[in-house]
Order: sequence, then structure tokens, then C-alpha cells
Amino acid sequence: MIHERGRVIAVEAGAVQVETLRRSTCSGCSANAGCGRGLLDRLGIARDRGQVRTLPSQRVAALQLSPGDDIVLGIGEDLLLKHALLLYLAPLLGLLALSLLAAQFGGGEPLIIVAGLAGFLLTWLLVRRHARRHMDDPAMQPVVLRAPVGGPPGPV
Repeated sequence: MIHERGRVIAVEAGAVQVETLRRSTCSGCSANAGCGRGLLDRLGIARDRGQVRTLPSQRVAALQLSPGDDIVLGIGEDLLLKHALLLYLAPLLGLLALSLLAAQFGGGEPLIIVAGLAGFLLTWLLVRRHARRHMDDPAMQPVVLRAPVGGPPGPV
């Protein structure tokens, strides 16, 4: 299970809106100069915070969460890997498949390029449709694992 800290920004019936701080490791990465994320951070374009809709787990359901509470989110590694592959690999496979299909039928270079772009777009739309269809599926949502008890340490 991958854990991430967040802060509750809204409480809905059966769900919690959480804001997480996006941490960049660009200062320690060897590919900092050629990385798109590092470039966006240097230009100040990247947002520092992300919002996610989460479901409280059975243990946390008894807690009365309110806006401003710090919590710990969790998502399974297998779910994250599956969706990362679906999001990144499927459109590229669509691009490749339709490009090869157009080349197989003797299409010229412009037709192959258009077919590849059409395959990319079609597969991207299918992935987007799949994501929207399963948006409210509890098995595909991050869950609130716990609300950390105690605040910052007091004076000694």
C-alpha cells in the first residue's frame, strides 16, 4: 500500500475531498536538466497541490472528519501499476497498431501519420471513458487509512 499525507478540504456523504501536497524530487534527480516536471517547477507552472476524492475505510468511518484534519491516504500498488500502464501504454499501442495497419494496406506516409494519430486519439478516448465509468467504483479509489493522532510536539 502506498501512503500519502493529505488535508481534508470537504466532507461529502460517504466520501472525503482531500488536498495533497505534490512533492518534487527534482533537486536530487540526475535527469533534472532534461525533465519536463523539473522544467515546469522552474517556470512556476506546476501546481503544488492536488485534490482527490477518497473513501473512508471501515476503521476510519467512525471518526468524525472535518475540513482541516490531517489524514493518511492509501492506494494499492497493483491498482496504481495497472492504471499507470492503462493510461500511458494503451494510447501508444493504439498509435502503433493503426500506423502498422495503415502501412500494411499500402497507405502513404501522410495516411500512416493520420492513422497513427487517430489510433492514439481513439485509444485515449476509450481510456478516458473507462476512467469515467469507474470513477465511483470503491475498489478503484484511494482510501483514508488513518487520521494521525496528536499534533506537533509541545515544548520540553
